[in-house]
Amino acid sequence: MAASASIITRDTDKIGESTGNLYKSIAVISKRAKQIATDMKEELNGKLSEFASTVDNLEEIFENREQIEISKFYERMPKPTAMAIEEFANDEIYWRMNEAEEATETK
Repeated sequence: MAASASIITRDTDKIGESTGNLYKSIAVISKRAKQIATDMKEELNGKLSEFASTVDNLEEIFENREQIEISKFYERMPKPTAMAIEEFANDEIYWRMNEAEEATETK
């Protein structure tokens, strides 16, 4: 992903353009960020489970450099919210309104 790891000021008018409502856009971004976070967590847990041992040995815990490197890699990655905002800004997220929401808006 090309999302920035640092804080960026965003134009709220641009965020709200694609849905017609800023709050709907934030809801779409939020749901996508949760999906990304879940995927990242499952991926990290899968990689770290390879290192799981049934014996608690302090020497093994401190000597496991691969596990530390994997954890550091995920810590350096952009946050799921930054990735979701970037995807939303680049029109990479497919979203649609629920039929019940459409009916209440037309009234």
